[in-house]
Amino acid sequence: MDTTVILDTIWVIFAGVLVFFMNLGFAAVESGLARQKNAVNILSKNFIVFAVSSLGFLLLGWGLMFGDGNGFVGLKGVFMAGGADNSPATGELYQGVYSAISWAGIPFWAKFFFQLVFCGTAATIVSGAVAERIKYLSFIVFSLFLTMLVYPIVGHWIWGGGFLAKLGMLDFAGGTVVHSVGGWAALSGVMLLGPRIGKYTKNGKIKPIPGHNMSLATIGAFVLWLGWFGFNPGSTMAAEPGTISHILVTTNTAGIVAILTSTATSWLAIGKPDLGMSINGLLAGLVAITPCCVFVSVPSSMIIGAISGCLVVLSVMFFDRRRFDDPVGAISVHLVHGILGTLFVGLFAQDGIGGVSSPNGLFFGGGFKLLGIQAIGVVSVAAFVFVSSMLIWLLIKATMGLRVSAKEEIQGLDIGEHGSQCYPEFLALDYTGATDNEQELNFTPPVLGTISVEEAVPTQVITVPDTTKVKKFTKIDIITKQNRLEALKSAMDKIGITGMTVTNVLGYGIQGGHKEYYRGVEFETDLLPKVKVEIVVSKVPVRTVIETAKATLYTGNIGDGKIFVYNVENVVKVRTGEEGYDALQDVE
Repeated sequence: MDTTVILDTIWVIFAGVLVFFMNLGFAAVESGLARQKNAVNILSKNFIVFAVSSLGFLLLGWGLMFGDGNGFVGLKGVFMAGGADNSPATGELYQGVYSAISWAGIPFWAKFFFQLVFCGTAATIVSGAVAERIKYLSFIVFSLFLTMLVYPIVGHWIWGGGFLAKLGMLDFAGGTVVHSVGGWAALSGVMLLGPRIGKYTKNGKIKPIPGHNMSLATIGAFVLWLGWFGFNPGSTMAAEPGTISHILVTTNTAGIVAILTSTATSWLAIGKPDLGMSINGLLAGLVAITPCCVFVSVPSSMIIGAISGCLVVLSVMFFDRRRFDDPVGAISVHLVHGILGTLFVGLFAQDGIGGVSSPNGLFFGGGFKLLGIQAIGVVSVAAFVFVSSMLIWLLIKATMGLRVSAKEEIQGLDIGEHGSQCYPEFLALDYTGATDNEQELNFTPPVLGTISVEEAVPTQVITVPDTTKVKKFTKIDIITKQNRLEALKSAMDKIGITGMTVTNVLGYGIQGGHKEYYRGVEFETDLLPKVKVEIVVSKVPVRTVIETAKATLYTGNIGDGKIFVYNVENVVKVRTGEEGYDALQDVE
């Protein structure tokens, strides 16, 4: 095989793997920006959507998109990818039914795989926008129809030799084909589903619903950033050093400038730099540069990034205020900036700037022709995708339902839809099969006075009578910081405490609250997360429990916690009916 073909194939496969890796990025961003009670559902959707889209694209989508046909849809090589094709032969040597992609001099299945990972991305975009209230099965069914029918038809129009391609529309890496398609589908779903319970008050005021894990969302953003270095440069489908290098730089430049301008815009708008807005800014810049990355110069990519970063903040706020509840900002990122990037081609394109021939855009002497063609493409895709997606959503709603029940939504989709939780630390799990040689947590009481006497909160020793000589029961409640739980459990075990009840709680006290900002909306929070440990003792001295807890939890700072001591009238073991002292014993 020709060396060029080998190198081109290796490059395209590598780029395709990077695009596939973006599935992890979407899963992390979406789950991080959603609430904890819906994390399993978000991860499950992102996990299964690639399988669903891959199957649909293999069975039907590929042929509809790239098969020879008319200006609307492919008609040859439709059912089951793998119709007549002698790739990597190109030009006059090509023989097969996928002429629209015969320019790529790589084997057939390399072409298929690269286009497959693009298809999966379109469906993933929808997942975030409809998060926290859509039925799992309903989303799966919609994703199948989107990637098997809607996405391939649009792809045929632009990349498969359809009427928009013949008209001269340019969309190098999928600003319209991937991002706008996913965005229009997401918008129709959001409109039909309505906002999440509690998102808006009766008078229309926005109530922020913060995501549960910004660390995860940030990791996801970095993964997507990395994946974009396959998404855009890989669309060359050939290892052309100059073109690939140019695209890498324009892509990265748009992203980094968008981060800066989105951060600055949110800072000016709400008085604080919002991390969520910065993440959306990055993604908006990357989406906007996607259709035009090879057609524009590096300075133009800076302008594109700057505009995108500012616009995405305003767009998120706009949709929020119009009751379009999009938990992750997918509509603002993918739809708005997919459209914007497609139009940017008509403004900033320069013939040959990235090693690819193209008409010049408006700002470089090309007039309004290319911009007009791009606008026709935007409108055509908008009409088709929005209407067809809405019809699919309505069909699903009429047959199997679309939204989970109010009870399930309030409880969380993790329990209702999946019967599991993403963070099961407080579930009653059976660990009887654990090995006996697991390393124990060593308890060493911390040295008191870790800060200066002047800074420490003064403590007062309260004498609690030792009641161990009589079979009296005492309940001890310990409320402290969540990160001290494991140390406290280990310390209690050392003194013979074999049972406790642990719950996550919210506390209000001297620590007070603070203002927070989420996606441009200010809100007050005066309840801080704590952990509550409940212990009932009779044999172990109460004073021992108190002093051990104090030694374990003490730092001298506000928020170390509080210990409450109560008399307990009686204890009853349900299984045996034992009462009193015997009910507390572990011996069966």
